[in-house]
Amino acid sequence: MKKYAIVIEHGENNLSAYVPDLPGCVTTGQTFAEIERNIREAIELHLEGMREDGEPIPEPHTAVGYVELQGVG
Repeated sequence: MKKYAIVIEHGENNLSAYVPDLPGCVTTGQTFAEIERNIREAIELHLEGMREDGEPIPEPHTAVGYVELQGVG
C-alpha cells in the first residue's frame, strides 16, 4: 500500500486538491468529504493511465507537516 500526500486549498467557491508526487492529478469539491472521495478516484485513474502508458509509478516522497507560530495573525 502506498500513501500519497495531498494538498487541499480553499478557493472562493470550492476546495481543490492535488498530489505533489503525481503532477497533473487534481480535483475540486465543495466539502472535505467530497474532496477525499474525488482525490482518491483521481489518484486511481491517474495511476491506471500511467500503467496503460507504460510509465513507472512514482514512489511517494512528499512529507506533510505544520509549523505553529505564536503571535501571528
